[in-house]
Amino acid sequence: MSEELPPFDAARDEAADEVRASDTDAWATACAEDLQAEKTRRRTQYGTPPGSAAEELKKLVDTVAEKLSGVQSPLLGAVAGPAAQQVVRQVVQQAKGAVEPVIERNPDVFDHLAAAGNELLAAYRSAVQAQERRWTGRDDQGDPRDQGERRDGGDDAGPGERIDLD
Repeated sequence: MSEELPPFDAARDEAADEVRASDTDAWATACAEDLQAEKTRRRTQYGTPPGSAAEELKKLVDTVAEKLSGVQSPLLGAVAGPAAQQVVRQVVQQAKGAVEPVIERNPDVFDHLAAAGNELLAAYRSAVQAQERRWTGRDDQGDPRDQGERRDGGDDAGPGERIDLD
């Protein structure tokens, strides 16, 4: 019994490749559509997701600048009001001018700093929780270091005199 391979059918092989390729494309298309639908659903349910740390810092600077520019100080009165407001606007514009180029050049640095800040916060929170567990977890026996003998030798009368304060 010899086993012979059937003759090579190139047309059938190409058709199978096309089916596999279309299946792969259909799968990728379906996944992309599902992902887009999920993103849309989350955006409508939760609002727009926060951007990178650099984008959020830009928004913060813009909001603070807008609020400071709109503030009118009653202490300065009507005479100095417009001049003071102009000075505030100028300072805000200078601050924005100094911050924005740094944000533009180094957006990854702000993401890194935000991640480092989160890690520091997690470490601090862990340390505080461990300390709180030690404080609140003590029983009536007190500190284990206090379990040994007293160093002063007990209830000896000693050279001192007892004074009754009642």
